[in-house]
Amino acid sequence: MVKKGKKEKKVKGAEKTAAKMEKKVSKRSKREEEDLEALIAEFQALDSKKTQVVETACPPPSPRLNASLSVHPEKDELILFGGEYFNGQKTFLYSDLFFYNIKKNSWTKADVPNPPPRRCAHQAVVVSQAGGQLWVFGGEFASPDGEQFYHYKDLWVLHLATKTWEQIKATGGPSGRSGHRMVACKRQLVVFGGFHESTRDYVYYNDVYTFNLDTFTWARIAPSGTAPSPRSGCQMTTTPEGGIIIYGGYSKVKVKKDVDKGSHHTDMFLLKNEGKEGQDKWSWSRMNSAGVRPTPRSGFSLAIGPNNRTVLFGGVYDEEDDESLEGDFYNDMYFYDMGKNRWFTGQLKGPKTEKKKRRKDKKAEEEVAGGEPGVEREAPQEPVEIVKEIVGEDGTVMTIKQVISPPSAQGGVSDLESEEEEEGSEAGGADAAMVEPCPRSNAMTTVKHGVLYVYGGMFEVGDRLFTLNDFYSVDLHKMDEWKVLVEMDPKTQEWLEESDSEGSSDESDEGATGGNDEEDESDDSEEESEEGEENDHPPVKPGEEYADYLSRTEEYWVKVSRANMGPEAKEKKVVKVARAMAKVLYDGLV
Repeated sequence: MVKKGKKEKKVKGAEKTAAKMEKKVSKRSKREEEDLEALIAEFQALDSKKTQVVETACPPPSPRLNASLSVHPEKDELILFGGEYFNGQKTFLYSDLFFYNIKKNSWTKADVPNPPPRRCAHQAVVVSQAGGQLWVFGGEFASPDGEQFYHYKDLWVLHLATKTWEQIKATGGPSGRSGHRMVACKRQLVVFGGFHESTRDYVYYNDVYTFNLDTFTWARIAPSGTAPSPRSGCQMTTTPEGGIIIYGGYSKVKVKKDVDKGSHHTDMFLLKNEGKEGQDKWSWSRMNSAGVRPTPRSGFSLAIGPNNRTVLFGGVYDEEDDESLEGDFYNDMYFYDMGKNRWFTGQLKGPKTEKKKRRKDKKAEEEVAGGEPGVEREAPQEPVEIVKEIVGEDGTVMTIKQVISPPSAQGGVSDLESEEEEEGSEAGGADAAMVEPCPRSNAMTTVKHGVLYVYGGMFEVGDRLFTLNDFYSVDLHKMDEWKVLVEMDPKTQEWLEESDSEGSSDESDEGATGGNDEEDESDDSEEESEEGEENDHPPVKPGEEYADYLSRTEEYWVKVSRANMGPEAKEKKVVKVARAMAKVLYDGLV
């Protein structure tokens, strides 16, 4: 009993420490976030000028990571929203909305009036009610230099039948955060974890909130049992019985001044509502799974596959020391069977070929021979090293090395399938592995009709970060081969070193602070129209000082600020944001 008491005190002490840290972070970040509110409000003012839905056939979305990729509940479509891109100097945030037609292998961009502000690292969940709805919560906005962050705590719904956005204003929800996870479970949205970061401090969460899809109300729940430690970027999936599984994730702690230590979590928990219908009685319990677990990593992507299995793809393991951080990126797959509570690796069998058929016939002959001496057998396969070289538009050569292990029956997908799959596991590793996504983290994944889709993400080579816009699929029933839907375009691999001329930086200021992504010629007219919209704001007169400009135009900016912040916002806050918006425009024109 004494030990239990000590343990409980230790847990409560940790909770108090986390609460203090959250308060400290909130104070420091409040000032930073108020600065960014002006930028966000300016972008919303531009978006508010859209009055009707415009759908346009378009090329695939630009390179990005930390967007959301979801399945349409009633159509053979995928929905991509938001995301971020960094080119070495500027951070771009997006609020654009794309639909991918699976049968036609084509993309459509939907310009919808009054969308959520630009963001990344949010969560999106699809439910089938009312013709289909896409629910979006949280995420973050970053300053152009990537040094300041604004964490959202807003909730939005995209009505897919009418393609209209609606902001749901309900009190009592989670604090602003990104890197959290959200699932739909029995007419509720359930949010877990995430983190909030300011310039100098950060805090990770392990709290749980539910949002009732019938009453549109938030509730913070307090499950019994031992909860997972605070973390972001974990796996969160619902079980057929209505439970919720949490696996892995990432967090960091300060070990000394200006030195942080990251942790890649590999533990697993079950969150269960044991109350009768209409009652909430949630509890945590630790899970001990069997099989071959994923190696420690963060930034992995997750999707729900067929046969009550989740599929985990890619990620990165960061080797940290006081001086540097080196990342090992992955492109492997792991499956978790919820019914058997067992992990196993996903190995591709390779496409069926005449060579395989002959191999099968040879295997049958060996069985007839009874394994007699002298019967020729295949030598075991060795790991295959694949080297890819990609030349960027600026001439930079990226060399990607991958060591592909040969498919193995032990611990692989063939363990859980029929003899036909065991036959497939003999497929030569090199041929099957030559076409596959390169190692990456923070990619967007989803599953439709048993097919896994992987879009974008990022990897690093030295100090350079490469953001991807390639698109792959693999049939999880067949597990035969990856199909390339969109190849990586080296022309999109822009990277500006800090020493590059400031002129190029100035030229990209508008887009870097969040402009919608399209960098190809087809969007020139759209960019020109946006510039025209910006010119609707009061211009700066030649030689006019900022104080004079503000005095002359403050009434206008207060109206713009009020229109974006709503009638409930306090006048003092409205005026503050209005002046910040005026300053942003003034600085951009002078």
